[in-house]
Amino acid sequence: MEEDIDTRKINSSFLRDHSYATEADIISTVEFNNTGELLATGDKGGRVVIFQREQENKNQPHRRGEYNVYSTFQSHEPEFDYLKSLEIEEKINKIRWLPQQNAAYFLLSTNDKTVKLWKVSERDKRPEGYNLKDEEGRIRDPCTITSLRVPVLRPMDLMVEATPRRVFSNAHTYHINSISVNSDYETYMSADDLRINLWNLEITNRSFNIVDIKPTNMEELTEVITAAEFHPHNCNTFVYSSSKGTIRLCDMRSSALCDKHSKLFEEPEDPSNRSFFSEIISSISDVKFNHSGRYIMTRDYLTVKVWDLNMENRPIETYQVHDYLRSKLCSLYENDCIFDKFECVWNGSDSVIMTGSYNNFFRMFDRNTKRDVTLEASRENSKPRAILKPRKVCVGGKRRKDEISVDSLDFSKKILHTAWHPSENIIAVAATNNLYIFQDKVN
Repeated sequence: MEEDIDTRKINSSFLRDHSYATEADIISTVEFNNTGELLATGDKGGRVVIFQREQENKNQPHRRGEYNVYSTFQSHEPEFDYLKSLEIEEKINKIRWLPQQNAAYFLLSTNDKTVKLWKVSERDKRPEGYNLKDEEGRIRDPCTITSLRVPVLRPMDLMVEATPRRVFSNAHTYHINSISVNSDYETYMSADDLRINLWNLEITNRSFNIVDIKPTNMEELTEVITAAEFHPHNCNTFVYSSSKGTIRLCDMRSSALCDKHSKLFEEPEDPSNRSFFSEIISSISDVKFNHSGRYIMTRDYLTVKVWDLNMENRPIETYQVHDYLRSKLCSLYENDCIFDKFECVWNGSDSVIMTGSYNNFFRMFDRNTKRDVTLEASRENSKPRAILKPRKVCVGGKRRKDEISVDSLDFSKKILHTAWHPSENIIAVAATNNLYIFQDKVN
């Protein structure tokens, strides 16, 4: 894979860069739509930026993979809960696309409390020749109207409009960490720290609580929900992960409230590795079904694991993301980095796994060859068509010229959010306030 993966990723498009970045510019989620033609990012300022892929040009075939800004809109605004004296951030926690049914695109975006359904559509014609309005839109005096006109559509410059079609609010006491669209495309779920709600996309004033792990006495609280996702094909099945490192598979056919799981996936802890930080680093930050729905991938602080739905007692694959940080857990705890929530993604064929790390590194694991590679998303690598070179971290002893010492890693530069094109080897990597897109090498 040294040669398979590291020389593959090229043409990094430096799509979004702010030299004077503010906290609001930090990218908080990245998501391709079902065809991969659109890529959406959300940031801490509540904005959604959608990029569209360049159409194929015979004169410039290498530009096919480039994505350019398609639409930008303010999805969420900061709010204040006066009853609880609580500020509600505008930060976009998750974006999920709905399958395209017509010329318009639909996506769900959420902050800590409110989910919104957005319609993104194009307009290249405008109506003219109203009877009751003049050209400026002012109402005309009916007495001056002497003839009946038939309004006509005139061409205009292409305009992309984003309009909120539904607002799903007032259903979560705690912060929303996940949204997932069901395979029936009629419902979706939203998960917070203690509850999961099921919504119909057409109904905003009512949702059904399908998981509730809140204890009667909050002092007895031992775990929280960290992520949740629907099965890609079975509309009755979903999984959710917890801060204790467990994954629960639930079937909505068994009962309306899925308090009792169908399966519990948990790996027994190795007593020799037990430490003060064991519970923190075992917390699962992301859970993803593969495309067939047979396997589940989870990400905790140090590893990515792949689970078979038919085997609950241990994962079938475990990949070490940055095991060299095990000796640094104390300092990572002190600077709060140990609580960072890294995401993980499958490629289109489920043969390669990608996840982020520190120092703007991201890791790729080939499940077939069992090889892995570390790549870097940085300003130096952002020149178009530049080939990414593999990076290596040196733990101790002599350091080679192309290696970086574990003590030199920059923990303020971290890649938490990544996305993989559904059918091609194109990846999107969010590095703080910058979005990088890398694509397969084109011969």
